[in-house]
Amino acid sequence: MAAAKSRYARALADVVFDRKLVPGRVREQLQSLVETVAGSKDLRQVWENPSVPHEEKTKLLDAIGSRLGMETIVRNFIAVLIQHQRIAMLREIVEQFETEMDSRLGIAEAEVTSARTLGPEERQAIESQVSRLTGKQVRATYVTDSAILGGAVVRVGSTVYDGSVLGQIEKLKEVLINE
Repeated sequence: MAAAKSRYARALADVVFDRKLVPGRVREQLQSLVETVAGSKDLRQVWENPSVPHEEKTKLLDAIGSRLGMETIVRNFIAVLIQHQRIAMLREIVEQFETEMDSRLGIAEAEVTSARTLGPEERQAIESQVSRLTGKQVRATYVTDSAILGGAVVRVGSTVYDGSVLGQIEKLKEVLINE
């Protein structure tokens, strides 16, 4: 299944780049649709039910697409997912699409955990530093956790940059134990 999600996500990313669409707009439309589908059990049942004729499913898609202001490319992509009985994987495909687009656009997602809420200047300084470390533009989300005592922990993908007081204490503890 992971291969299918990745294949659909890459195909949509290819179309977005080939047609020079605005990636953020496509992302917003997909997210709106994901929320709509998640919020309607009836919609999911209709789209996922193989006994419902494809024409009825696409009529429903067109009505939703019109209400959401969906671009034709996005509408057609969703129609393909419905036709190939992959609509149940919509959320995962959209997440994979976002990851693919970020990779192509040179954007790194970073999660910054700090002991207190950071001000705009502090956030900018952290994002600049992470951008220098990764060589990518950074889109950061911020979380507070008083357990780290001070400093910050930055996670970019599977890489963790631990500049927290708690992390320094743990490193010191390891050094003392091993000596």
